[in-house]
Amino acid sequence: MAEYSANAVQTVNPGETIVFTETPAPCFCGCVRHREGTGVFLLSGNTRRLNRRSVNYLVDFGANIAIPEGETVQPITVAITLDGNSVPATEMEVTPAAVEEYFNVSRAANVQIWCGCCESVSIRNTSPIPILVKKANVLITPPKM
Repeated sequence: MAEYSANAVQTVNPGETIVFTETPAPCFCGCVRHREGTGVFLLSGNTRRLNRRSVNYLVDFGANIAIPEGETVQPITVAITLDGNSVPATEMEVTPAAVEEYFNVSRAANVQIWCGCCESVSIRNTSPIPILVKKANVLITPPKM
């Protein structure tokens, strides 16, 4: 299992990804690749050792999100994306009563990668306004090799 986090408050504009700055538990098997300071993870579909046509990763995300000061109170959303496309079933929505009022959101998803392929995974602000994100954490569990 690989773990990535970002504890400091960050402003994430609409359509942008949450940036992960720390790697408490890196992936040592080479299945999950990430450059610190970015929001994109590359998952490998290398299944030669498993003799399968595809593998499944568990992507488990959690964070606190809020509306920044100066914005209008409205629903805000984030979602797990695969190759840049939001997965509708992973969209997390909250409606704070005031700006800078944080809510915890979390979601897990199985990501299937076909043999010989790679897919990028990120968590994106799908709201029409910027959001504040703090204490973001993502766990990515690769298949058992």
